[in-house]
Amino acid sequence: MTNHPRMVLTTVMLVGLLGTVGIALPYPVLAPYFIDFPANDLTHFMGCHPKILLGIALSVYPLGLLIGSIYIGALSDGFGRKKVLSLTLIGSVIGYMLTAWAVYQESYVFFLLARFLTGICEGNISIARAIAAELHPDIDRTKALSMVYAATYTGWLLGPVLGGFLMIYGVAEVFLLAGLGMLLATLLVLFLISKDRPENFDGTPFWQSIKSNNSLTLLKHKAIKPIFWFYFLYSMGLNAFYDFYPVWFVDYFQAEGRTIAWATVCMTLVMIIISSTLVARVQSLFGEIKTILSGGLVLAVLLFLQPLMGFTLAFVFFALIGGVIALTNGMIPSYLSHYFGHMGQGKVMGLQTSTFCITNVIIAVIGGFLSVLDARWVLFIGGSLVLMAVISLWYNRQSQFDLMAGK
Repeated sequence: MTNHPRMVLTTVMLVGLLGTVGIALPYPVLAPYFIDFPANDLTHFMGCHPKILLGIALSVYPLGLLIGSIYIGALSDGFGRKKVLSLTLIGSVIGYMLTAWAVYQESYVFFLLARFLTGICEGNISIARAIAAELHPDIDRTKALSMVYAATYTGWLLGPVLGGFLMIYGVAEVFLLAGLGMLLATLLVLFLISKDRPENFDGTPFWQSIKSNNSLTLLKHKAIKPIFWFYFLYSMGLNAFYDFYPVWFVDYFQAEGRTIAWATVCMTLVMIIISSTLVARVQSLFGEIKTILSGGLVLAVLLFLQPLMGFTLAFVFFALIGGVIALTNGMIPSYLSHYFGHMGQGKVMGLQTSTFCITNVIIAVIGGFLSVLDARWVLFIGGSLVLMAVISLWYNRQSQFDLMAGK
């Protein structure tokens, strides 16, 4: 990259911040738009229930993200981080512009296609994490990754707030602003990150590389499967919470975009503080696996209890949930990078991102139907899935401890 690791890390953090702002801007907008806004051809497509249409719309973006993350991180190992990151950021800008146009036209089909394209391009989040991990030993791996996560959480803080307050100007305008954020991220990469030498370039043509060199090939390795299955169940539970707490707020508290935005602020503000100050310290004291198991268990309990809370206490629980998520999330990429990074940092981070995405697709579709009955059922299922993840990793914990001990 460059000879200035801290400059690289700062740039990657800014890219993560702006990119996540773009991703998060629509979140407090979509639930009120589909459920509470006057009916139009987009939100009542073919006479379907708006919550079912919302569930499908929520699933299309992570489906694209899944496809992108399977290939984009691995491609950056072979073709260069800067080149692949720049091209995909430009694609994101185009995707947000097309999404805004679909809202103007009230076209549900075009809305889905635009969100799908945007998701594919934003699979580039794995590249940012790979760049941060490669700064080791100049910057401690866990510290660098936790700082990237802190920047990402800041985006999740600012995005919903901006989206909730800017919704009064129009839903399409929120997507246009998201595109502007991605344009700024593109300029940062072009001007502040130097051209890099590909990590694993072997002259393989582009299309052949896509077929043979992607993140899913890592699953051939037995050692990575226990942490993969943990993260699969864990992220499915987490996505049940992320995707459907706005629906719960609308159903039970008649919340508008601003209220959902403030709930998100409570959660993400704590996530930023914990990620930037405590993650590396906790990792050095207790190690990744013990922290993941403890954090996952506490998170499962909180997710079970949160749907039973009243309006005021729900904000307190959001803050607690945010702190536990930050600790647990901070350990997973550090562990993957440390013990499997030799297989390709972009590929490893792509596997994490693609796992998160496929679970988002699954829970968005299932949750869309369940939320018609009661949004709380989706949140309860989220807690159950996180608990199952903890049990799965606990059962396989010895293999992970042996891996960490070099046996």
